[in-house]
Amino acid sequence: MVTITSSMKAEKIVYNKEKIGHIIREIIIWRLPDKTKERPHGLKYRLYYGDDKGNCFVRYDNETGKSDHRHYGDIEENYKFTSVTKLILDFFRDIERINRRRK
Repeated sequence: MVTITSSMKAEKIVYNKEKIGHIIREIIIWRLPDKTKERPHGLKYRLYYGDDKGNCFVRYDNETGKSDHRHYGDIEENYKFTSVTKLILDFFRDIERINRRRK
């Protein structure tokens, strides 16, 4: 039996963080050295929109053990990842929806 392990580390491919007043928007996407069952696209990500008091309005992530999912307020649901572009567009659409409701 041969086991191949990668010595490569995850590579950060997207990073953007903005804070306007008390609101934080952060996007972090890493390319992993290997694809896994939980991350068949070979990416690890966290897209967060909330305030600096820890109130999360929306978050997309794929933490270990949960695969791709979205937190929208108090609701957590599966997310169908298809591409980085669509992930970011979906995140910004949610931010727009949240901001319309907050006005």
